Amino acid sequence: MTGEPLIELLRHGHTGQRSYRGQLDDPLSEQGWAQLRATAATGTWDAVVSSTLQRCAAFATELATQRGLPLRLDARLMEYHFGDWQGVPIEDIDRDAGPALGRFWADPVDHPPPGGEPFAAFRGRLSAALDQIAADHAGSGRRVLVVTHGGAIRALRCIAEGRPFGQMVEIEVPHASLHPLAWPPADA
Repeated sequence: MTGEPLIELLRHGHTGQRSYRGQLDDPLSEQGWAQLRATAATGTWDAVVSSTLQRCAAFATELATQRGLPLRLDARLMEYHFGDWQGVPIEDIDRDAGPALGRFWADPVDHPPPGGEPFAAFRGRLSAALDQIAADHAGSGRRVLVVTHGGAIRALRCIAEGRPFGQMVEIEVPHASLHPLAWPPADA
């Protein structure tokens, strides 16, 4: 095999939670397991890399074990840390801090949630994780499945597609959805 690795991002399945979960370590619901198994049923990969949070890592471990694929867990692929908003129902945030929520989604770089992870740190750790995946599989043409989170996928797509982070909210990332990613970005 030759060529750049083919990277596909996979969002974890449903957890049954209705809030910004961020770095809370929720397990998958039965529905989430079924979603991921259905999505992966016809996929072909040569390696798996996953967030260390169990809603990603448990499925990644199962898939890698069943298919005899190399697996690497990487904490840099964890979801964004939503600070004071983590675990709070979105409706409550909207009710209690609606203008701040709107500013965050319009410009997460300059308007993070109170106590939230600086967006530059989020971008930096995600980029470093993808840079390592690309380097580890350079010239191999291997298909690498990266199991991660909705916010991480949105941010990585913005980076790879040259989009401002204020457009993250416009990117649809349903549970158990696959997203091919060209990495490194063309302008890197």
